[in-house]
Amino acid sequence: QVQLVESGGGLVQAGGSLTLSCEASRSIFMRNAMAWYRQAPGKQRELVASITSGGNSNYVDSVKGRFTISRDNAKNMGFLQMNSLKPEDTAVYYCNVGLQAASGYRPYNYWGQGTQVTVSS
Repeated sequence: QVQLVESGGGLVQAGGSLTLSCEASRSIFMRNAMAWYRQAPGKQRELVASITSGGNSNYVDSVKGRFTISRDNAKNMGFLQMNSLKPEDTAVYYCNVGLQAASGYRPYNYWGQGTQVTVSS
């Protein structure tokens, strides 16, 4: 069974930075794309960034230039470096593994418990 464990969330002031980490229980990262999603209170979960096993990345427009997704296949880990954080980035952040198709990222039903990111103004 695949397990994903996120960490690194916290409370930060606007303009600050955080790095989220995601550790997988087995080597699923090596074959698949992975992504970070977020869900703010009262809103649907949204895709923030994805990265293929080869390192090609995609971002939602609202985080381009501020967030960087990366991965370490040897350690079965993924990361999300978040800079210039804004209050609207406040959400629970989840990592996911899935398929990077031509039509976009398709998540598999593997989710971690999430990590809370709160950005104060």
